[in-house]
Amino acid sequence: MTGASVPVDVARPNPVAVVGPTATGKSALALDLAERFGGDIVNVDAMQQYRGMDIGTAKTPVDERRGIPHHRLDVLDVTETATVAAYQEAAVAEIDELLASGRRPVIVGGSMMYVQALLDDWRFPATDPDVRARWESRLAADGVAALHGELARRDPAAAESILPTDGRRIVRALEVVELTGQPFAASAPTIGDPRWGTVVLGIDRDTDELDARIDARTDAMFAEGLVEEVTALIEIGLRDGVTARRAIGYAQVLQYLDGEIDRARARELTAAGTRRYVRRQRSWFARDPRITWLRGEDPDLLGRALAAVADGEQT
Repeated sequence: MTGASVPVDVARPNPVAVVGPTATGKSALALDLAERFGGDIVNVDAMQQYRGMDIGTAKTPVDERRGIPHHRLDVLDVTETATVAAYQEAAVAEIDELLASGRRPVIVGGSMMYVQALLDDWRFPATDPDVRARWESRLAADGVAALHGELARRDPAAAESILPTDGRRIVRALEVVELTGQPFAASAPTIGDPRWGTVVLGIDRDTDELDARIDARTDAMFAEGLVEEVTALIEIGLRDGVTARRAIGYAQVLQYLDGEIDRARARELTAAGTRRYVRRQRSWFARDPRITWLRGEDPDLLGRALAAVADGEQT
C-alpha cells in the first residue's frame, strides 16, 4: 500500500495528533499529513512556543514548512513562563477555529502533559500562594536536586515524570500533593474519547537507532549555532525566564557559558538529557491506549499513517 492509495475524507476534518518520543520523525510526518489533507500544523511542544529558541528545540525552519500554516509556535518571550493551563486554553480555541473553518488540524509534539491537556478535559487544581511560596523558598534554599528528592519521597510517580532540573514543575507537583492529599497524577483526567474525535498516532524507533539520531541531532545543533543562539537569547532575558532557561540544551549551554563545564561536556549532557526525556515520554505515552503506533523507519510511514487515520475515523 502507498500513501496515495488511501482516500482522505475532507468533509469530516477530525484532527490528527502525531506524538511520541523526541527525534523519531514526528515533524516530517506531520508536514506530510498536513500537505495531504490541506491542513494546518498545531504545535504541542512546550519549548517551541518560545521565540528565538529554534536550533535547540529542533523547530522546523520557516523555509521548510512547505507554506503550511503553523500555530502555537513563537508565541512566548523567553522571559515568560510556559504553563500547561495557558497552552490548553489558547490551543483549544485555535483548533476550534480551524475546525469551524473546515481546516484539519495536524497536532504534533511530544510534551506529555501538554498533549493530554489538549486531548482531554483536564481541569487543573487550584493554587495556594502561601503553599507555593513555601515550596519556592525550599527550592531557593535547598536546590532543585533536594526538592526533586522530596517529591520522589512524597510522590514517586510524579518524580519519574518530571525532569529533575525542572524546579517550577517540581514545586507545582509538591503544591498539588499538599493541597489535595493525593498524588499529582490524580489531578490528571481519565483517558476517554479524545477531544474533537482526534485520531492519535505515535511514532517510535528502536532504541539504538533513536540514540544514534539523538547524538547526530545534538552534534548538528552545536554545529549550527546553538551556543550562539543561547548567547543572543541571554541579551533578551533568557536567564530571567523560569521555564525557557531550563530547556534541554539551553540549560547545558548556559553552564558552558558560565564556565561550569566545557563545550564537549555541554554537548554530552544535552544528549544524555534527551535520552532520559525519551524514556519518560515512552513511559507516559505507553499508558494511552488511543495511540496507534507506527515505526519511524517504515519506508511507507505516510501510507500507514493515512490508513490509520482512515481506520480511526470509522470507529
